Amino acid sequence: MRYRVLGRTGIEVSVHCLGTMMFGFVGNPDHDDCARIIHTALDQGINFVDTADMYSAGESEQIVGKALRGRRDDVVLATKVHFPMGEGRNRGGNSRRWIVREVEESLRRLSTDWIDLYQVHRPDATTDIEETLSVLTDLVRQGKIRAFGCSTFPAEQIVEAHHVAERRGLHRFRTEQPPYSLLARGIETDLLPVTQRYGMGVLTWSPLASGFLTGRYRKGQPVDLSTGRAALTPARFDPAIEENVRKLDVVEQFVELASEIGSTLPALALAFPVAHPGVTSVIIGPRTMEQLDAALRGAALTLDDAVLDRIDEIVPPGTNLYQADGAWRPPALTDPALRRRPITDRAAV
Repeated sequence: MRYRVLGRTGIEVSVHCLGTMMFGFVGNPDHDDCARIIHTALDQGINFVDTADMYSAGESEQIVGKALRGRRDDVVLATKVHFPMGEGRNRGGNSRRWIVREVEESLRRLSTDWIDLYQVHRPDATTDIEETLSVLTDLVRQGKIRAFGCSTFPAEQIVEAHHVAERRGLHRFRTEQPPYSLLARGIETDLLPVTQRYGMGVLTWSPLASGFLTGRYRKGQPVDLSTGRAALTPARFDPAIEENVRKLDVVEQFVELASEIGSTLPALALAFPVAHPGVTSVIIGPRTMEQLDAALRGAALTLDDAVLDRIDEIVPPGTNLYQADGAWRPPALTDPALRRRPITDRAAV
């Protein structure tokens, strides 16, 4: 396993990061099996583990905490905050009130005294970015976290955050965690150039595009819309929808390319983000030991320029054919009221 420096933090992390979103009742409820997966990943050289408070409502953090007992000093541990945890008001978001409370809960669940990388899971339009940076800076100074970053932030908000940090004398976001895959290359347009300019580490997620790049979904084959991710968002997988037909056509081209280079589709998919100079680590999120073994078997695959040129021909740089599940969308797109003047003010005369 190779290692890269996480932005300019001086922290060295493995090129593959073990994501634990599937640990707990959402994916694998067997704590002992999840611990074996974690231990195997560590034994294979992975020293970077990523979780979040909201994964299986805190259960993932608990599993990770138990599995790392006796090995904590050898692991760069990352978790996140933002999404609601339980019912009631003020139990989520990026406010000082919530972050101060929830970091203590994460520390307890993880059975640790410190978090190496504490990430803001999504933007929060109701909280001033100075408020968020201020509390995260305090947590660094208190020794509860070593560094902090953001996840699925648009490039313009990252730029704003850096400017605010500089003006106010606050610590800044050291990392960003965006979706990136053969089918979702939108971050190449502005996000990756921005993170490179600011010397940020980048942890990419969803390299298999929610299963589209595993070989499970193929052109001309029936899709079971009653199980897995397809049951949660059937419109993303229904082969009767033209957009999905386009994705399946592209997948077939990648299957062919993988075969030509003596590889598998998943290995090609995992190797692709590793090759970008702006990417520090690629998150793999196995649910089973078999899935972890498959990811590790393909870890040595190197994509030469000819292969990367072929990929660019199939999906041009900066192109999104797939919108990652859970990716943040700005309120300007999700709230029609922000795009519509009052009806009395919509005419020119």
